[in-house]
Parts: sequence; structure tokens; C-alpha cells
Amino acid sequence: MADRLKNKVAVVTGAGSQGPGIGNGKAAAVLFAREGASVLCVDLVEERAAETVALIADEGGTASTFTADVSGQEACQAMAAAAVERYGRIDVLQNNVGIPSRQELDEITEDEWDRLFQVNVRSVALASQAVVPHMAPACGGSIINLSSIAALRVYPPASTGYATSKAAIIGLTVALAGQLGNRRIRVNCIAAGQVHTPLTAARMSPDLRAERAKLALLQEEGTAWDIGWASVFLASDEARWVTGQTLTVDAGLSLKIPGGQTPSPD
Repeated sequence: MADRLKNKVAVVTGAGSQGPGIGNGKAAAVLFAREGASVLCVDLVEERAAETVALIADEGGTASTFTADVSGQEACQAMAAAAVERYGRIDVLQNNVGIPSRQELDEITEDEWDRLFQVNVRSVALASQAVVPHMAPACGGSIINLSSIAALRVYPPASTGYATSKAAIIGLTVALAGQLGNRRIRVNCIAAGQVHTPLTAARMSPDLRAERAKLALLQEEGTAWDIGWASVFLASDEARWVTGQTLTVDAGLSLKIPGGQTPSPD
């Protein structure tokens, strides 16, 4: 343990994994704890958050669960209050909640479009709104939002609403960085590439995983730990002069994707 987050309190939304393995939120929560933070692991499903807390506890870290649908304002306010009640303060928020969609333009429905923005974008705004009052002006804080390279390139073209929601997160990151800088609260974004997680595992065969890994410049499969380590950097004082930025973590894949083309396999 390097203690890069020693004495800090981190709130991680989407801290559980949707199936066996390590998702982005779980990886960030575990790494935050390894680096000395006390972590509130927030998830819609209590059992998922409990798995993450158990991993942290087994390593001697400090964490607890909180069950919430963070697309709602009241739930986000309760989440922030729980973190302060249990740990005394909030230093870091990682917004990790997100759902996919594969509707092309002519397939878009009002219900799915609204649900995408409710979960993927509104949750980021409301969770940030809830924690900011508890980030001490003297010490500041760090908000880390999870986006995707789908916001930066046509990837894949069928994900109209998903790509738009992830682009909205980048815009929201810039807006919040502008509003919160005078409170010493940094707001940054991670644009994740083709990471193998429990969310993608169901549709990935070993052959597809191997083929997909070769698409990027580094030709190596990404994992949630790669996103988690980027989150550790942005949460730590090492990034004290970094705000309003989007850090692309994709092994260089987006550098190979010209606009209008699709990497394959997805």
C-alpha cells in the first residue's frame, strides 16, 4: 500500500460488478482502499457492493456498502450523508454508473433515450451535487466521471444514445470544473476503451477477445484495473493541478479509428 490516498474518503457509485469478475467501479473502489482511502461502495444491488466491500476487508482496508439508485436526487443526498456520518468527510467521488444501448437513429424510442440520460448523465450531475457541499474548501476534492471513447469516435455507430450520453458526460465534466475550481474541487473524466469486464464478458468468446486486443496500438487487452489506476491518479494529490480534462485510457485504439469507421469486433 503506497498511501497515495491516505486519510481520504472516497465515494464510488456502481461499485459492484454485474457478474463474476472485476468491473470498473469495483476496481476503483479496491484500489482506492489499497491506497489508504475509506470507501463508500454504492450500488443499486446491495449484494454487488457487498462483494466489493468483502474484497477490501480481506485486504485490511476500510469500506462499507450503500444501496441507492443514484439517478435520483434524494438517493444521492442520502448517499453523501451516509459517507459523512460514517467517515466524517468526502474527498473523492467516482461516478461509474452507466448502461448501454444499441439503437440506431431509426430505432430510437423515447423511453430508452430518457432512461439512458437518466442513468448515464443525470446520475453524474446529482451525485456531484450531493457530495460537493461536503468537500472541505481547505482541502478541495476530486470528482472523476467515467465516459467512453464512444464519445470521441464513431464507435460503434449503432450506439446512438449511448455515445451521446457519454459525450454529455465530457461536457458536464468541463462545466463542473469551471464552476468548482474556486472551491479547489477538481473534475476530470476518463474515456475508457475496450476494457474486458463482467458487463462485456457475456458477448465475448476467447477468440473475439484475442482479436479485439490486437486492434489497439499496444495490442493488449485492457482490464478494469487499467481504468482503476487512472482513477487513483486523478483522485490523488499527484493530480492537484489537473482539472476539466478527459484522460483517454484505451491502449491507443482511438488513434486508429478514423471518424465514420467502426472497429471490429465490438
